[in-house]
Amino acid sequence: MFENMNEQEARDRILEMVGEYCDKFHKRDTAFMEGQRIPYASRVYDREEMMNLVDSSLEFWLTSGRYTDEFEQSLAKYLGIKYCSLVNSGSSANLIAFMALTSPLLGDRQVKRGDEVITVAAGFPTTVTPMIQYGAVPVFVDVTIGQYNIDVTKLEEAYSGKCKAVMLAHTLGNPFDLKAVKDFCDRHKLWLIEDNCDALGSKYILDGMEYFTGTVGDIGTSSFYPPHHMTMGEGGAVYTNDPLLNKCIRSFRDWGRDCVCPSGHDNLCGHRFDGQYGELPKGYDHKYVYSHFGYNLKATDMQAAIGCAQLKKFPGFVKRRRHNFDLLKDLLIKGGAQDKLILPEAAGNSIPSWFGFLMTCREGVSRNDIVRKLEADGIQTRMLFSGNLIKHPCFDEMRASGSGYRVVGSLDNTDRIMNDSFWIGVYPGMTDEMIGYMSTQICACI
Repeated sequence: MFENMNEQEARDRILEMVGEYCDKFHKRDTAFMEGQRIPYASRVYDREEMMNLVDSSLEFWLTSGRYTDEFEQSLAKYLGIKYCSLVNSGSSANLIAFMALTSPLLGDRQVKRGDEVITVAAGFPTTVTPMIQYGAVPVFVDVTIGQYNIDVTKLEEAYSGKCKAVMLAHTLGNPFDLKAVKDFCDRHKLWLIEDNCDALGSKYILDGMEYFTGTVGDIGTSSFYPPHHMTMGEGGAVYTNDPLLNKCIRSFRDWGRDCVCPSGHDNLCGHRFDGQYGELPKGYDHKYVYSHFGYNLKATDMQAAIGCAQLKKFPGFVKRRRHNFDLLKDLLIKGGAQDKLILPEAAGNSIPSWFGFLMTCREGVSRNDIVRKLEADGIQTRMLFSGNLIKHPCFDEMRASGSGYRVVGSLDNTDRIMNDSFWIGVYPGMTDEMIGYMSTQICACI
């Protein structure tokens, strides 16, 4: 097949065939028939992603490489931020973001075991897991119904002299009150980590300026798991404008090493064998000097190759998500659903990139009945992740001992969400016909 071809010509032929294969066997018919399964999320891709994936595999570099560099630079440029590090999942991104704050390089602002971090229990567990595993103390604050983000009126009550940071997610693409939270953090000299895994592309207007969520705090994180705003299968990112935090992030991602040379490169600084580190002998190989207890959480270049193609489509994904959300809400209002369901509200000063459409049943309306009916009609539903995280088995020992975490006041709205809230998707592969069918079925079952 490859006779009389050089390597580049052979590669071009392979990629051409991959594109043709994708067009024939992966191109989906967008025509919707009532009763067809409507997932809450799904991958949206075409030949570009598949050709990039195969292109990377043909190089057989496997670990991070040229596509990783391109993706990190492109995402940083899109977000308007200085530094971006690709990792293997959104959970790893949250782990590294938090662990960066534990670095001794941060001096008096280092988060130590026993220090407190303000967060919420109504969300995904991996926003909180790194704190608990390290030995920090999460301080749980209630949320609001309608926006489903932290109740900022409780922030001062949550603060204590042990508090070092705030780590919060933007719920399903709806930004939390960044102005109030940022002002609070600045006032008390606290770190702010924005878990942006469900909100990539969302914007917030602060002091008259538009910012992408994830870029207002000290560190932002993203996830590229298939249901998220864009995908590379598994994958995540950590980003910051702070060069010292970036150094810590890179070190924790790359085994905890002190050296900043990228994979496949040695001695870029020219001082690989002449430094003095800890109690090591002078001149010990800098590539094997460790300044943190780190991990290997890098993604592969094949994942990054998919991400590069997805990122080019991403502005269109965000636009479609907003369209789907607005259309669904309009149809539900016209159908009178707001009498039975609390419909979601965008945060003030925000332009959300919606991940889902979250609803809370009003008094006398059964969530379980609605969810079972929708699932029977082919409409996939989800809870707001953990509902109330501290009610889960993973908290059994801490609940029994009354230690390891702190709750501010009551978590009444968090419990309400656990009992009465559910959501459906607005992903960019949905058509207006799908949105119309979902609204009709919701209105019919309430």
